[in-house]
Amino acid sequence: MRSELRTVRTGGVPTVVDLTDECAEFVRTESDGLLHVFVPHATAGLAIIETGSGSDDDLLAQLDVLLPRDERWRHRHGSAGHGRDHVLPAFVPPHASVPVLEGRMQLGTWQRICLVDTNTDNPQRHVRLSFLAG
Repeated sequence: MRSELRTVRTGGVPTVVDLTDECAEFVRTESDGLLHVFVPHATAGLAIIETGSGSDDDLLAQLDVLLPRDERWRHRHGSAGHGRDHVLPAFVPPHASVPVLEGRMQLGTWQRICLVDTNTDNPQRHVRLSFLAG
């Protein structure tokens, strides 16, 4: 297995960061296998969604509805409402796997691999890309 840890700057604001091009470059020289993307954080996740058409903003807006940033959370360190960030990975998992054939990810036409980070206390994230040859 080949694996690399990458750093992603999120800016300390709730955001959806498209990682697809970086993932495609990572597997470009491989043959067939599986790309596994993992976020080693308790307050971030990965989503495979369409971007650029408003879906990324819709996702963040609905996370605010589902998981409001207020004082209801028992987990209370960090900024106000930070406890919701620790619940996020139960809804947006910290991992995604994508089949790779002849060095190309087998995503659907509009699918993009995205880091979802609502934690305003941490402006930098890590993402581990791993390729398991088939």
